[in-house]
Amino acid sequence: MYQLEEQIWFWALISIPLVVLLFMLVLWWKNRSQKRFADASLLNRLSPSKSILKPILKLGLWVVVLLFLTIALVNPKIGTKLETVKREGVDIVFAIDVSKSMLAEDIAPNRIEKSKQLVAQIVNNLASDRVGIIAYAGKAFPQLPITTDYAAAKMFLQSMNTDMLSSQGTAIDEAIQLARTYFDDEEQTNRILIIISDGEDHNNLASDVAQAASNEGIKIFTIGVGTDSGGPIPIKRNNVVLNYKKDQNGETVITKLNEETLIDIADEASGEYIKGNNTEKVVNEIREILNKMDKKEFEAQQIADFKDQFQWFLGFALFFLFLDIFFLDRKTAWLQKLNLFNENNN
Repeated sequence: MYQLEEQIWFWALISIPLVVLLFMLVLWWKNRSQKRFADASLLNRLSPSKSILKPILKLGLWVVVLLFLTIALVNPKIGTKLETVKREGVDIVFAIDVSKSMLAEDIAPNRIEKSKQLVAQIVNNLASDRVGIIAYAGKAFPQLPITTDYAAAKMFLQSMNTDMLSSQGTAIDEAIQLARTYFDDEEQTNRILIIISDGEDHNNLASDVAQAASNEGIKIFTIGVGTDSGGPIPIKRNNVVLNYKKDQNGETVITKLNEETLIDIADEASGEYIKGNNTEKVVNEIREILNKMDKKEFEAQQIADFKDQFQWFLGFALFFLFLDIFFLDRKTAWLQKLNLFNENNN
């Protein structure tokens, strides 16, 4: 496990192409000036020790030096110790709808991005609960198993999109069935499933499956993303809208928020329905719900004792700088004997 302490210093990498560009401009200017001074054959006679390789090697060394100095400034840290800690919390599984209807832009920026924002903010406000993530459309797919690693959860969350599942449709029952396999601790006092969706359900089995989940002690909370008026489903290429999805009659499909389905699911599993338009309101409601629940103590492993690694990269940078100063900026006897840079040609 590693950390990057000062990621803002990655901007210093911009200096590398600038140095290369400056080198190319200086090289072009020198060649142009030399051609004005004399022709190529005379220049070769006037400067028989001229080397093409040496300037390129110097440039390469400076690029390496800048690269290692930048990484040193970023200061990567490596976790050297894994320890077990005691935590109290509940298990929360997020089931996120990634069907094509989630591309509708009736809520900014669109339904899928709004869903990801909601989950990210909820995770940011958790203390010691464990989280898991499921993606579903026509089928459900396990995205992240139950974990206390919130950074990993947000990384997997950001990678989710409507193209990740080939089977289209919206089968909420599949997501609930998969979520039931996530809760493997029989002593867990509270098991939470949070479904984020626009409420479209193509097989109408979700309520029955939600009741079965409730019998296992799983509480389901649903968050509706979208508006009652709805919106068309854009077809994009390179973020440019080419058209909108149409039905068999050639009419533009308008997808609307179906709150009734989400309310029924929540009622069947002793949960609540929350409208997802206001992120702050959703986060506050989820926080209040979790605060009222009993917590279970569990063990979790986490990386501790992160150690700085910048000194290695600083050392490499100084080493290559040493090579440049002592071997490429001055004449050395053993290098002249090797004649790596054509310095002995007459």
